[in-house]
Amino acid sequence: MRSIRLAAISLFCTISLAAAQTASKPTLRLEVDATDAARNFFHAKVTLPVTPGALTLAYPEWIPGNHRPSGPVMNMTGLRIEGGGKTIPWQRDLKQMYAIHVQVPAGVNEITASFDEITNSGVAGGSGASASENVLDVNWNQVVLYPANASSDDVQVKPSIHLPDGWKFGTALTVAGENGSVIEFEPVSLTTLVDSPLIAGAHYRLVELTAPGESPRHVMDVVGESDAAINMSASDVAAYKKLVAETGALFGARHYRHYDFLLTLSDEVGGRGLEHHQSSDNAPGEKGLTDPSTHLLNAGLLPHEFTHSWNGKYRRPAGLATRNYHEPMTGELLWVYEGLTDYLGNMLTARIGLWTPKQYQESLAETAAALDYRAGRSWRSLEDTAVSVQMLRLAPGGWQSWRRGLDYYPEGELIWLEVDTRIRQLTNNQRSLDDFCRAFHGGQSGPPAVAPYTFDDIVRGLNAVAPYDWATLLRERVGAVQPHAPLGGIEQGGWRLVYNDTPNDFVKAVEGVAKMANFTYSLGFYVSAETGTLGDVIVGSPAFKAGLGPGMKLIAVNGRKYSGSGLNTALLASRGTSQPIELLVENAHKFKTYTIDYHDGARYPHLERVAEKPDLLGDIVKPRTSGTF
Repeated sequence: MRSIRLAAISLFCTISLAAAQTASKPTLRLEVDATDAARNFFHAKVTLPVTPGALTLAYPEWIPGNHRPSGPVMNMTGLRIEGGGKTIPWQRDLKQMYAIHVQVPAGVNEITASFDEITNSGVAGGSGASASENVLDVNWNQVVLYPANASSDDVQVKPSIHLPDGWKFGTALTVAGENGSVIEFEPVSLTTLVDSPLIAGAHYRLVELTAPGESPRHVMDVVGESDAAINMSASDVAAYKKLVAETGALFGARHYRHYDFLLTLSDEVGGRGLEHHQSSDNAPGEKGLTDPSTHLLNAGLLPHEFTHSWNGKYRRPAGLATRNYHEPMTGELLWVYEGLTDYLGNMLTARIGLWTPKQYQESLAETAAALDYRAGRSWRSLEDTAVSVQMLRLAPGGWQSWRRGLDYYPEGELIWLEVDTRIRQLTNNQRSLDDFCRAFHGGQSGPPAVAPYTFDDIVRGLNAVAPYDWATLLRERVGAVQPHAPLGGIEQGGWRLVYNDTPNDFVKAVEGVAKMANFTYSLGFYVSAETGTLGDVIVGSPAFKAGLGPGMKLIAVNGRKYSGSGLNTALLASRGTSQPIELLVENAHKFKTYTIDYHDGARYPHLERVAEKPDLLGDIVKPRTSGTF
């Protein structure tokens, strides 16, 4: 997802391994000791064949699915390299921090690199800790080194892990043997290893999603902080079984031998989520299955990640299909990789019943409104948010609307909704984006594979379904600076975006879970309900014009101590009057009163039916399968 692909890093191009290493596929032994996981230490030992001479080892940098150089190399500690019974000196490259140089002594044909990985921050796939007293989440890219100039497909790894006593685990890897708490896995390529995370915990549940003997097998491995946290309802189990059926009907093929949904339910281990060919690795929080608001907001999570097995892992933008983990990626097509997945994932969420059609509409309305209030649309194209992902993923929250964030996710949903409804209009609702997905992402079932594509491939695929000037439409939506969100799909779908004083279900749920109050569509900011600290302030909004900015703290509203409900009361009272809202604000230990000249009351986004148009949105969320699961 990033800018133009960088030229091959000269460091790795000029340093070659010995002929014996490049002539055959090197096989590494990887031993991980996770018994110290509760202290957020993983102990790793990598043993690999070598020949005497210069050797460069690489720590994985560009992690698939993160679309950026996110490998947490700063957490690799205690590195020690040994061979022939002696310690071998190593040196980090002066410019490439992920490269370790070693001079292998004469007579040494195998070396071992041992190190500890600190796992409480900077983890690829998220920012939360990787372990607690009850659960752990192993992303293998954190605990491996590999020959720098090798293709990850050509590096073979025989992995094993030592878990805390009594813990159970889930992974897409195939178990070769178990000896107490030590699990050995069948040898795989480094590509497959990094693509196959492992979760484990003291509280574990296995949920079968396919009938006995049905192939491929689909399961859900669930770990959590307690038995109560992993107690999935029968209705959720039924919905995920239907998800398997609906994706089969949508894509017509499966590009995996089996599939594991890896679900971690913990407030101590979280902030991560990453798609893989044969699994997904997600941590929605300890109340992900039990709290209604959290459940509503996360209902689309697993449908999204599962969809990535077809869109993102199997069919992948050429700029993201790199040969190893130090080759830079480019993200100009992330509006397809993530945006199309956002659209399909939310559509599937409604098709399997985790959302009602009304909840799907509320989600779509909130997405459309949020993007329509992105002040940064006036200067930054959607494509630039994708190209700039390396920077934007690390950006702070303040002034996000002006900066723009990872908008290729939600705006991609709106773009692909427009494509879907346009196809339905062109074909009298006889064809749809479902037909494109079956042709483009389907094909022959089989083991994991990668089929790269370009923008032109997307256009050709759409024209095969319904001839149209797709290239122009998509370039306008993606590459041009657009002052307003693309609402064509909603309008072509028989609906329109409106605002009124009835709270939107999703805005309300976010306010409860995040403990914030959202006045984006009225005053022009959101604020912590507990501390009064302003989050984002929309450039050009009434709050912005009054002089407010992110980080300021509300102390009082119209002379009364701040509270979210009090501010909402003042907002309602100002409607139809000429009296401004007065806010006492603390900023850098100074206090000042700001007046906001706003009198239109509360505004929340919703979709409203346009009776004279066909209800294509209703057709889109109709299930393609039937029966009880």
